[in-house]
Amino acid sequence: MHWSGVITLTTDFGHKGPFAAVMRGVILTRNPAAQIIDLAHDIPPQWPPEAGFWISRAYRYFPRGTIHMAIVDPGVGTEREILIVEHDGHVFMAPDNGLLAPLLDHAERAAVWQLDMERLESLHLAKPSDTFHGRDIFAPVAAELAAGRLSVAAIGRSVNTWTPGWLDDPQVSANKVTGTIITIDTFGNLISNIDQSLIKDYREPVAHIAGHQIPMLTTYGRAKPGDLLALVNSFGVVEIARSEGSAAEGIGSDRGAPLVMMDGYKT
Repeated sequence: MHWSGVITLTTDFGHKGPFAAVMRGVILTRNPAAQIIDLAHDIPPQWPPEAGFWISRAYRYFPRGTIHMAIVDPGVGTEREILIVEHDGHVFMAPDNGLLAPLLDHAERAAVWQLDMERLESLHLAKPSDTFHGRDIFAPVAAELAAGRLSVAAIGRSVNTWTPGWLDDPQVSANKVTGTIITIDTFGNLISNIDQSLIKDYREPVAHIAGHQIPMLTTYGRAKPGDLLALVNSFGVVEIARSEGSAAEGIGSDRGAPLVMMDGYKT
């Protein structure tokens, strides 16, 4: 692995308090040359599916050799494992709680390890806190990897199983795809896990959610102010939007809500 020196952080810590900054401090103390990028710290508390969704969609926009740390960890301090994954020239670190399942379930030739704490003696880590593994385990390990002083194979046990994701993949049948709203962005757009490839053959795609039938348009400006629309967003998945407004408020739906795409031409 040729390390880029870049480390991305994805957490549910929010921006209140020093938690994300402390992790950055630990990384920079061990590896002053590290380049740290905050991917997202506003993941809903204890909701790994959203972190996994964003990492699986965003990692490819970073240089190969980047380390992607994701810490949304309801099981911190318990017997849950920590996964380290090499895939597509990138490395991913996350609790084994289903967070990385959206990536791993569709990755070819991914190498997966469970972190072996007994192999970290050379890092001289203090006894980890039961509630802040991001600071005490993830950050120092990522710093040493990015500096090239560790190899993933040297600190992990190779595995071929992991905790399943919390949400099912979209269900595909004749002229119908049923998916799930994964996240809501700052504009109130409802972002789903339905990839554009699943509806590429639809001539007149129509979204069905919370009793609404919503036409598929190419961009936000194609709808009248206040109207709902469906579109394929910049990350290649279907989202529900409201022109000059919030779809989440207009529909009353939230994360985990079902979304059905149908071909109006064939119904």
